[in-house]
Amino acid sequence: MKKNKQLFETFITQNLDSAYRFAYFYVKNQQYAEDVVSQSVIKALSSLGQLREPEFIKSWFYRIVITTSLTYLNKNKKTVYMAPDDLDSFDNTVDAYEDIDLKEAIEKLPLKYRSIVILRYFEGFSLKEIAMLLSENLNTVKTRLYKVLKILKLEMDVVDL
Repeated sequence: MKKNKQLFETFITQNLDSAYRFAYFYVKNQQYAEDVVSQSVIKALSSLGQLREPEFIKSWFYRIVITTSLTYLNKNKKTVYMAPDDLDSFDNTVDAYEDIDLKEAIEKLPLKYRSIVILRYFEGFSLKEIAMLLSENLNTVKTRLYKVLKILKLEMDVVDL
């Protein structure tokens, strides 16, 4: 257990920004994403005993972030409207996804597709790990990835015109 705690502390130190970006793609709000990551860290610490294979700590923790994000979204189903002037106050340095057109296209995607793209191309998970994280069949993940890439290609071709 102590070994897992040290491993987790090292993992969180190295991956906190990445976990935040991932949560942000779900909840679309800086403060909510911070809350989700904080809650996820607390949940992970309290369930470190369930981490049977330390080499899967990343997928284990991201599964907690996904579950926490979805729970948060379900509990807080409300829309917050912001004036354009309010957006200027946000610090954009936390956004590692630079291509604005691509980012906008990804954000338009349904969550089941968006999650796969973010996990695969921005967080570096394998298709097998994504299937495990999302509790989906591997072939379902492959099919969705193929479909979403076609959708994004069409979307990006339209933007380039």
